[in-house]
Amino acid sequence: MSDNNWTDSQRFDSKASEWDANAVRAALADAVSRAILAHMPVSRPEKALEFGCGTGLVTLRVAPGCGSLTAVDTSREMLRVLSEKIAAGNIPNISPLFLDLTQPDAASRIEGSFDFVFSSMTLHHIPDTRSFIAQLYGHMAPGGTLAIADLDTEDGMFHDDVTEKVHHGFDRDELKNLIESAGFTNVSFITAHMIEKKNRAGQRAYYPVFLVTATKPQI
Repeated sequence: MSDNNWTDSQRFDSKASEWDANAVRAALADAVSRAILAHMPVSRPEKALEFGCGTGLVTLRVAPGCGSLTAVDTSREMLRVLSEKIAAGNIPNISPLFLDLTQPDAASRIEGSFDFVFSSMTLHHIPDTRSFIAQLYGHMAPGGTLAIADLDTEDGMFHDDVTEKVHHGFDRDELKNLIESAGFTNVSFITAHMIEKKNRAGQRAYYPVFLVTATKPQI
């Protein structure tokens, strides 16, 4: 693949139909889902938002604990697969929404206020991390909870496509400072999962995945 850029969703579109068949990805989704569910607000979130929902591997596990869930993704094909699952399961509380999350003002285009916002393995695809998290803060209700799962800083070999423009994971201290600078408090990290895979160099490697949670203060 060549000439990839931050806004290229064709790669995800092309993989949507086979996305769920990947055993490594399925194990990751299971672990992240369990971590997110364990860190959800004590009271049932009435309005939740997931950014980077993909085909819904995490979405469908978290949705039963929410009143309503807006599931956002940049790939129309991923959303199509999720929509088919929603229809097949007659799931009333998930609303898929197409939005190019790589655009500078992406999160600002989301309507409404949410008391729970979460994601899995999406933040490293978003160019301006600081701006995006600040935008999310503006769309969260006072007392709302943020939960983001993503890669710890990695060696740059995790992604198979060398031309893909991504952040190579995140340093926890740096991300904590960034989240706090947006206005969040109670920032906390756990290790949610350890991905074992053959990296781009053909070597078996381990990549830890964190879950960071934070709270928007009550007014």
